[in-house]
Amino acid sequence: MAHDSVTTIDSGPHKVSRRVTVDAPAADVFALIANPHRHPELDGSGTVRDTPVKGPDLLTEGARFSVGMKQYGVPYTITSRVTAFEDGKLVEWRHPLGHRWRWELSPTSPTTTEVTETFDYSTIPVPKVIELLGYQKKNGAGIESTLRALAARYS
Repeated sequence: MAHDSVTTIDSGPHKVSRRVTVDAPAADVFALIANPHRHPELDGSGTVRDTPVKGPDLLTEGARFSVGMKQYGVPYTITSRVTAFEDGKLVEWRHPLGHRWRWELSPTSPTTTEVTETFDYSTIPVPKVIELLGYQKKNGAGIESTLRALAARYS
């Protein structure tokens, strides 16, 4: 049985990681994460808008996709590029400002999967800016909400 409790993971400096176990095979969870058209279903932060997504139905390394976003009442579009991909296990994309969003899946049984989401801002020129603006805390809360909703989706 999966847990809706989200665990904080130490992934190193300038990275915010959380993990949850979901009652679903890794392939099912990966199909949701690796399809950018489904990201509005996945988002727990409230920033991904339910607008048409531009990009492939299945992400692959090097693929680009655009998603409508909204923060502080301001809508905008972000085009990201996939920087790491391992079918069924890992997908990571780079935001235009340089930070990365990473999803890692690890089956714990044929019907349960450990899911780790990471906001990695170690890749931007001045990571301290993220901290001064409080985005590491805001994104940590968004990740927790996303992972709780993901666990609930399959429970």
